[in-house]
Amino acid sequence: MTTRTLPVPDGLAGERVDAALARMLGLSRTVAAQIASDGGVRLDGRALGKSDRLAPDSWIEVDVPDPSAPRGPVVVAEPVPGMKIMYDDDDVVVIDKPVGVAAHPSVGWTGPTVVGALIAAGYTIATSGAAERQGIVHRLDVGTSGLMVVAKSEHAYSVMKRAFKERTVEKVYHALVQGHPEPTTGTIDAPIGRHPNHDYKFGVVADGKPSVTHYEVLEMLSAASLVEVHLETGRTHQIRVHFSALRHPCVGDLTYGADPRLAEKVSLTRQWLHAKRLGFEHPSTGEWVEVVSEYPEDLAAALEVVRGEYR
Repeated sequence: MTTRTLPVPDGLAGERVDAALARMLGLSRTVAAQIASDGGVRLDGRALGKSDRLAPDSWIEVDVPDPSAPRGPVVVAEPVPGMKIMYDDDDVVVIDKPVGVAAHPSVGWTGPTVVGALIAAGYTIATSGAAERQGIVHRLDVGTSGLMVVAKSEHAYSVMKRAFKERTVEKVYHALVQGHPEPTTGTIDAPIGRHPNHDYKFGVVADGKPSVTHYEVLEMLSAASLVEVHLETGRTHQIRVHFSALRHPCVGDLTYGADPRLAEKVSLTRQWLHAKRLGFEHPSTGEWVEVVSEYPEDLAAALEVVRGEYR
């Protein structure tokens, strides 16, 4: 590792540290963020965080990693108890992801991953994509359970990535949201981007990416509603952000404004959100593949409490 002292270019003044550093040094944003998280970016001796903004007419010290050293997160082969294989052939594997498992390694995440679990179970997955995201064609949040498809062959990776981009994959979620959405069937069409005040959150913002969520209320209870959600787009935290914007956050989703008293009442420590059904054209045969997942124990128990005590 070497330390370099660099002027902040005029065109990058006011930019986030990770984004600016990636452009200045030709690194991926993930690697740049890791350098900042490790205290490797300093201004006047003070460490800058990855989301800090660079001041104009300033100089920064940067600890630049050895080019031969591994860059980015590393996949750790680690079994995940409770992760079920729902469909498997030479091209794809569909898993039922438990809560608390990330799709792939990322900066700051030290827990189990879908990629690591599949490798630990002896699966061979596609080598396309970044090293830590090989085979991953879409993701679920750590706190969201349910169905994910992972590509095993290079052909499947290419076809499935295109299918998700072209929105031909059917992604159906069930969510328990606070209150009663009106109308009971509708579409939420609102752009999503980084929250202007909280780097770890997303929000409905004017300059965000187009985001479309279709929903239908399946069951209306006195304190909450069980809704079925069809995603047309696949933005990070999309369902959580959209229902929070309607003032009907997912039960248990304290990050996006859920009532902590209700979360405690139903013993829920994460958002009530589950990837219920996944359907897609098989990348080799063209046949329609559809898989359905049952609610995990924590969500099923919380739903029964709401049904029993809040009708």
